[in-house]
Amino acid sequence: MATHKSPKIDALLAQFEESPDFNRHYVGFFRCFNAQIYYEAHDVLEEVWLPIRGQAQAKFYQGLIQMAGAFVHLQKNRLGPSARLFALALKNFEDYPERHAGINLQIIRALCRGYRQALIDSGETINPWSKETAPQLALPSVDLN
Repeated sequence: MATHKSPKIDALLAQFEESPDFNRHYVGFFRCFNAQIYYEAHDVLEEVWLPIRGQAQAKFYQGLIQMAGAFVHLQKNRLGPSARLFALALKNFEDYPERHAGINLQIIRALCRGYRQALIDSGETINPWSKETAPQLALPSVDLN
């Protein structure tokens, strides 16, 4: 499903290596996330999520999109919306196993829980994110040993 953002996303994805094992938008999400361009990570994966809404894999993608959105809010120092998006992401990850779609989902869940808890513990007054300590996610892999 192409959107008005598709040409921009295609140009962004062209910067990254293709993966023989995973959809380029899915891998692009992780590359954008690791480059701290969270809004773009959201957009890249949204192109995969939109056409499959209501299907089994959709909640997983939606959770990743919400997680990226939470980091967009952290970058803009909007702490309340960030905490809420982390909670929504965690809810969407509930039905998936520890290892799913080439990633260790437990690491993603722990990341969301940790940032959300830091926000809650500070009463949403201290931003736990910084450019220097931003998390990095492992790229999807067929070998998760």
